[in-house]
Amino acid sequence: MPVADGALSVADARLPGVNDFSDSRSAAVDQRARWAGLRGPGVPPRPLDARALAALAANPGCGRRAVLDAAGVDKGAVARALGSPERFGQSQFAFARGNAFEARVKADGCAELLRLLGAAESETAEVPDLTAAGPEGRAARTGLALREATAAKRWTLLDHPLLVLDVAGAPVYLEPDAVAVRPDGGWTVIEVKSFPILDGAADPVKVGAAARQAAVYVLALERLDATAPRPDVLLVCPKDFSNAPTAELVDVRRQLAVTRRQLARMTKVERIAATLPEGTTFDVTRERPPGELAEAVEAVPATYAPECLASCELAYHCRDRARERGAVEALGRSVRGELGTLTTVERVLAAAYGDRDGRVGDGHEDDPAAVALRRAAALRTEALGREASCP
Repeated sequence: MPVADGALSVADARLPGVNDFSDSRSAAVDQRARWAGLRGPGVPPRPLDARALAALAANPGCGRRAVLDAAGVDKGAVARALGSPERFGQSQFAFARGNAFEARVKADGCAELLRLLGAAESETAEVPDLTAAGPEGRAARTGLALREATAAKRWTLLDHPLLVLDVAGAPVYLEPDAVAVRPDGGWTVIEVKSFPILDGAADPVKVGAAARQAAVYVLALERLDATAPRPDVLLVCPKDFSNAPTAELVDVRRQLAVTRRQLARMTKVERIAATLPEGTTFDVTRERPPGELAEAVEAVPATYAPECLASCELAYHCRDRARERGAVEALGRSVRGELGTLTTVERVLAAAYGDRDGRVGDGHEDDPAAVALRRAAALRTEALGREASCP
């Protein structure tokens, strides 16, 4: 039927829900094309995992990691191409020891794990079979098992369930060590680690990393039920120097808040990507002029901290660049926070001792950090002078 004069066709009209969906789908396609361009032609995206998402939460201000992770760039390959390969990783011995410890914790129908959760000696736990075809099938089977266990109101332990978390519009599959469903319907994430708890205390850096990783799993569980996941996760580790398991409940509410903000921020990293020069790519599969890859990496702003060395493949490259600039970030976040507007080592030394011409600071004479530095430098000089004068 012809369209009457003055009427709008469906193609021209701004119909709510129709054109909005078309526009959002078109934007999603454009964004995927942009990410593919950053990776390089034919380069498949590197999938994210819980460790990568936890590392993002550990340094939420780093735009470089956010963009490269959102695009699925292999940061390890980029670091090797730049001549600054990562130097961290788990040894085969530590990997085997961790697997052996986890097997002990889950032996005999997870009886030891049930005891660590606080169940009575007479109680047993159901351990459902989560086998299914493909990641989508395993994730669906996990969701079904969680719902059935919650309705049954009895102890249930899900061994290596598969969870799904939406990150920047794409599904990320996550596999915690275990999830316990309590008789009251609460869900507890269980993280089994091979580092020891000595005299009731563990390495705070390792505990923090485990808490951030567990927070990612809690967020994925909240996708299935917003109220069932508990904010305290069970961290299971060897006790002292033995292989006997012990456990502590770790509150991850702070890590949850940080991770939520970071994941929300990842949906906006296209704004950072949009500011990159035309044709920017991190492709390492083809021959490129010397320095081109380094220029592409430097085009994305980074926020380096020494903690990055334990979790980011590009950390050694970023540390070298920070040292070349004389940036105080290379000395640590706490030092950077104390120095305020003094952002380079050169400015710090000028504030403490004066520049080559004997002038103090660079307009920072009244800066509290500069005053404290001058006082500390004077005390150091005085102490060294006294030491030199001692017989």
